[in-house]
Amino acid sequence: MNFTGIEQITHGVEDLNECIRFYKDWGLTKVSADDNVAVFKTLDGTEVVLCLKDDPALQPAIEDGSTMRHVVWGVKDEADLKAVRELLSAQETYGEVDGCPACIDPNGMSISFRITQRHAVDIKSAPLNTWDQPDARTDRASTFYDHAEPVKIGHVVFFVADLAATEAFYVDVLGFVVSDRYPGAGTFLRCATPGGHHSLFLLERDDKKAGLNHVAYTVRDIHEVFGGGLQIDRCGWKTQIGPGRHPVSSAYFWYVESPAGALAEYFTDEDYCTEAWVPREFERSNEAFTEWAIAGGIDGNTRRQNASLKNK
Repeated sequence: MNFTGIEQITHGVEDLNECIRFYKDWGLTKVSADDNVAVFKTLDGTEVVLCLKDDPALQPAIEDGSTMRHVVWGVKDEADLKAVRELLSAQETYGEVDGCPACIDPNGMSISFRITQRHAVDIKSAPLNTWDQPDARTDRASTFYDHAEPVKIGHVVFFVADLAATEAFYVDVLGFVVSDRYPGAGTFLRCATPGGHHSLFLLERDDKKAGLNHVAYTVRDIHEVFGGGLQIDRCGWKTQIGPGRHPVSSAYFWYVESPAGALAEYFTDEDYCTEAWVPREFERSNEAFTEWAIAGGIDGNTRRQNASLKNK
């Protein structure tokens, strides 16, 4: 199956105006907005749809408050869309959304599939002068970003009520591939091989409740992670943790509390996996989550760790 990644996410939110302000600060492009619905896009056309959470057209929520209500996954062409429709047709919850095959996954999340509408983006990352390539950037200073412009949505992460059942659906029914695991606690899945380390992460928490953990937005390079995080702090949004680096996926990150539900993440430099990648097992721990990280983030004005948190 030729999956292309996440095409669109829809949030049901309590405060639409606050969410509009957040996503403008986050660096997305506003396509449209009225009193009930707002639509934003990343650079490659991935869509973020914001609706009032009581909108009767929304799919049922997996948790209270502002949260994600629907995920659209992309496929390459009409043949792939037909194949997905055949795969899903046996599901009890099978239906259609906007004329495309859809169902409810075992965690209660509404998903559908469409032929990709995303497009290639001609952008360059800042070259790094490393030991083995000291002249990758010659006679010019490196890039400093005063804000971020996310390229795409790289992955979504959900708390799941039943990890085994949800993993089995994405692997056995849809053909997603396991990249790594927290045995019995979490599974990192990629929808495409070769491709980025994970496009979906399923995490079972102690209370077995379903919910949104975060949405991850891909940016160009580590410098844009820093620049975006500093700007989002200057705009008044609260960092949970970051900048930092993950041992699982190797990516650099910065997590921010989102009024659309849970967290939003800037990330870059994740592992790229082919058929040769061998899934690993990690103990679920702070050490497995972060090689290093700054709790509460960095003050965008002083360029130092936020003063209220640095002594905790």
